[in-house]
Amino acid sequence: MMSRRNTLLGLGALSAVLAGARGLLTGSSAHAARTYEITRTDAEWKKMLNADQYKVLRKAGTETPYTSPLNKEKRAGVYSCAGCALPLFSSTTKYESGTGWPSFWQAMDKAVAEESDTSLFMKRIEALCSRCGGHLGHVFDDGPKPTGLRYCMNGVAMNFKAA
Repeated sequence: MMSRRNTLLGLGALSAVLAGARGLLTGSSAHAARTYEITRTDAEWKKMLNADQYKVLRKAGTETPYTSPLNKEKRAGVYSCAGCALPLFSSTTKYESGTGWPSFWQAMDKAVAEESDTSLFMKRIEALCSRCGGHLGHVFDDGPKPTGLRYCMNGVAMNFKAA
């Protein structure tokens, strides 16, 4: 028979394990401490973004691959943040990566902030809008020349304006 003390100690240990597992699943919140030029309350973000944009930009969600119209966009123009309209990528750096998400080999100067992301038991580099902190996607080192980078972006996190 377990004593009350052992039961409480066991529950405390279980809580610590579950909290650690939650961190592995939801990832690092290091960017939450960063200050951004544009800040809004959670309620304000919910009001101005549609449900899919909110899930991706504010909660670091991921859209289903091959669902974004921006994945097939071929016109010349600029991709900007759906949360604050900051220009992020030029169409001249877009390429077909075969991943199902819009991919770019270079971001515009100072447009994308990068943070370590340890969610889903992986270590990745998260791409964030440098002005509002919105989650855009991830950066990988398996892209084409000249940078060798693949900015794998959620189309719902961006808007496109043709040139």
